[in-house]
Amino acid sequence: MTSNQAIQQRRNNAVPRGVATAMPFAAAKAENAELWDVEGKRYIDFAGGIAVLNTGHRHPKVMAAVAKQMEKFTHTAFQVVGYEPYVELAERLNKLAPGNFAKKTIFFTTGAEALENAVKISRHYTGRSGVVAFSGAFHGRTSLTMAMTGKVQPYKVGGPFPGEVFHVPFPNDLHGVTVADSLRALTTLFKADVDPARVACIVIEPVQGEGGFYVASKEFLQSLRKICDEHKIMLVSDEVQSGIARTGKMFAIEHSGVAPDLITTAKSLAGGFPLSAVIGRAEVMDSVPPGGLGGTYAGSPIGVAAGVAVLDVIAEEKLLERADQMGKRIMDRLSGLAKKNRFSCIGEVRGLGAMIAVELVKDRQTNEPDADLTKKVTAKAQENGLVLLSCGIYSNVLRILVPLTASDKIVDEGLDLIEKSIDQSLN
Repeated sequence: MTSNQAIQQRRNNAVPRGVATAMPFAAAKAENAELWDVEGKRYIDFAGGIAVLNTGHRHPKVMAAVAKQMEKFTHTAFQVVGYEPYVELAERLNKLAPGNFAKKTIFFTTGAEALENAVKISRHYTGRSGVVAFSGAFHGRTSLTMAMTGKVQPYKVGGPFPGEVFHVPFPNDLHGVTVADSLRALTTLFKADVDPARVACIVIEPVQGEGGFYVASKEFLQSLRKICDEHKIMLVSDEVQSGIARTGKMFAIEHSGVAPDLITTAKSLAGGFPLSAVIGRAEVMDSVPPGGLGGTYAGSPIGVAAGVAVLDVIAEEKLLERADQMGKRIMDRLSGLAKKNRFSCIGEVRGLGAMIAVELVKDRQTNEPDADLTKKVTAKAQENGLVLLSCGIYSNVLRILVPLTASDKIVDEGLDLIEKSIDQSLN
């Protein structure tokens, strides 16, 4: 039998260390919210492939749609020969995206590719070049998206990066950054570093992903919308991790009532198959001339077929409602845990819908981050049969991205393992 250790050794010899693998085992099979490694050990999956599996591993409807498409054709390049599923998925996303205006959608392959193109489209439409992003943001690992990312380790070590990308603090009450502080910093940026008339877009995650699952308030997002309107700047909502039903809305920014000019999405859009999208105002999207957008594999027939099936599953299985129910169940359990003296290391439990974070600290008075404890907890969780990831600027946040299709029994089992793992790590 192939062993995890043997595969790990082969991996070390064949694959560069720059692509880190959080878990020390190799997957053999997966169903819904469960994984089994090559040695037969079972795991509950609270990572969801980093928010890719809102509809679970190998959802039957998604798998059937992909199998059906594979019997027809797997590739033509949309720029050479088009196909109906691409158009159908675009039509449906245009209707689902917030905003009472005409929209258009283009597909790509990765989240970073979607962000690159959202900036390109914004620059074409506005005739400007500046980009404003936020501290703690993660937008990808390409040159431009690394410049936009607001976390140095491990993403931005090295450089140089493209210019005319500016950062302001993301509101974070736990660590002393108020909405007023962030808005003041943006005002200062416009006075000291870049004329707002040179800014093409402001890019924000309504719920930060790698940054620590901090939720942008309604007040803050509405203020950004007002600022963008005042200066004719495009507001781009990065929904790569927070979109496609994770927060109880199709897109997280819907909680604020704000309609962005452009939305980027990926990850769970195709239920485990590579697909990303930019959805935006029709006149903005049409500003790029023919041939200016696209990609060889962008919007592959397999990916868009899976995407259509994912939207069907979300509607038929009421996953928006399920995200709210699941999120409340998880929040209640973890908030109860935080009230126990034994678990004073839990500085905050937060989230939106089923996008939940547990921030671990050394001291609740100062909220000093505890990255070492967080690392121990994720390691113990793996030993106990739970796939659990960390995130955050200080690497001290446990993030929960369990598939929305998971049963309450599986969710509770995973939460039991989180409690057990924290308890063991404190000894």
